[in-house]
Amino acid sequence: MSFAWSALIAASLLAAQAVPPIEGYEDALVQWGLAQEGLSPEPEPEGKRLESVRVASEDVVAPSDPYPQFLNVFHVRTREEVIRREVLLEPGKPYSVALAQETARNLRKLGIFAVVRVVAVRGSSPETVSLLIITKDLWSLRLNQDFQVVGSLVQSLRLQGTEQNFLGLNKKVALDFLLRRDSLSFGQTYVDPRLGGSRWSLNENAYLIFGRENGRPEGSRGSVLLSRPFFSLDTPWSFQAQAAWRVQPVRVFRGADIWQLPYPEGGTVPYVYDAREFSGSTLYLRSWGSRYKVDAGGGLGAYHRRYGAPADSGLDEARRAWLRDTLLPRSEDATYVLGYLRLWETRYEVMRDVDSYALSEDFQVGHYVTATARYAPALFASAGNFAEVGLSARYRVRLGDALSSVAAAASVRRLLGDEGRWTNRRWAAEVQQVSPKVLGGRFVVRGLLDVNIDDLNERVLLLGGGNGLRGAQPEAYSGKRMALVNVEYRTAPLVLYTVHLGGVLFYDAGSAFDVSPSFVHSVGVGVRLLFPQFNTFPFRIDFGYVLNDDRPPVGGRFSFSGGQVTEFRPGFLDAPL
Repeated sequence: MSFAWSALIAASLLAAQAVPPIEGYEDALVQWGLAQEGLSPEPEPEGKRLESVRVASEDVVAPSDPYPQFLNVFHVRTREEVIRREVLLEPGKPYSVALAQETARNLRKLGIFAVVRVVAVRGSSPETVSLLIITKDLWSLRLNQDFQVVGSLVQSLRLQGTEQNFLGLNKKVALDFLLRRDSLSFGQTYVDPRLGGSRWSLNENAYLIFGRENGRPEGSRGSVLLSRPFFSLDTPWSFQAQAAWRVQPVRVFRGADIWQLPYPEGGTVPYVYDAREFSGSTLYLRSWGSRYKVDAGGGLGAYHRRYGAPADSGLDEARRAWLRDTLLPRSEDATYVLGYLRLWETRYEVMRDVDSYALSEDFQVGHYVTATARYAPALFASAGNFAEVGLSARYRVRLGDALSSVAAAASVRRLLGDEGRWTNRRWAAEVQQVSPKVLGGRFVVRGLLDVNIDDLNERVLLLGGGNGLRGAQPEAYSGKRMALVNVEYRTAPLVLYTVHLGGVLFYDAGSAFDVSPSFVHSVGVGVRLLFPQFNTFPFRIDFGYVLNDDRPPVGGRFSFSGGQVTEFRPGFLDAPL
């Protein structure tokens, strides 16, 4: 789970809805914006002629915030034309609540605002209405951080010196430092969501990788993505082209040490291998429908993947072959054609206090289904020959102030030609329930099951520590399959000068297994901290106690990360291929 810390403490708030205000941090900003422009809300704007679009932008540090205002000197506020470029309503045409809400979502997706609210306000006559967009920038010159710590073990630490909103133009430039248990990475990132003021987007990054023990270069990785996304629900087409590479040694850890695999003939083999990956692909989609959307299209792609024991590993040929054949991902070349279909409902619900405190969060509700199919013919002697399909589905419903979600995904590959067999069978399912308010807080329950069968990529799932089974040793449990249950009660926050502080009581039960699960249970308490000027998610500090298995020392039972534990979930649920 990644998250950002600003030079003060952290990263972004998202919010918007064209509905009457609700008491809270965002609503104070709405009242400021209305007073700033001398306007009053229009309770029934739908269908009235839009007279004008107004913009009220608050400083990143306002007089009501508990931070020194001289910090505004170091931040260039987002330029008004950047905000207006995302507006989907046109003066002179009828006002649409749906387009106003979509405008707000587009602005939030830019990732440069702490708060976005869109409010319909009275026009100069009863037949007219104006649109007021109220924004508060995120602190853009920042030291972003993404880290995971369990006890004294730093599993990963990313420091990114970033100008998130260069010159107020919504362009991101960054220098990256990534510390892992075995390596150091140095790199750069550039993101331009509106390339040259157009609807095209550019995202590129590149890293050099150095070994921690010897400081010598070990490899590199990077990617380039050029895309024209669906920038509104009425956009008829999208396109993307991307290329990526990764050349580096991979070391699999259990806790602080490299995993030593038991060799059948005696002794151990370190779980270390070299990876060489190069890929490129294109995808074109067309879109139909309004409330019920159908997006369909296809593309082309190719990749080259090679995995093997390092040349300097000291392993004999038998051990190399055993490692390659039983535990390493499949070395493979492929060129393929791709078909893609997505069916979804364009309904959104705005809720608060689900994953953040006091901030509005958008949830797409109804169905969301994707299907992906690839066919890779044997164009070259070394190329793979297969067909595969992946399906994912999610259904989410809001009942009152409760939110229920069910998600599932599955994939399978058919090897063609001489190999002729089914493989890469994987499926996963997740159920999540967010309760109505109880004593001001919420219960959140999540159940997850992830199953791999005949996996050519030899995925190993590791569980323990801050990734879902709190209080256990980091990566204490391993297997091709995983089952996990998390139950939390998240209290209402105590607000201290806009800093939101809350508590958590939790119960975790999890198992990483190959044949049948054996659940480990833990209970614990935690603290959540949200700084709404800089974050859209809380910082998470948890202390867990294992009930029925080995327990680490007291210090090792703490975990510190960003976001909620329910955000640790397989990416497979969203993209099965």
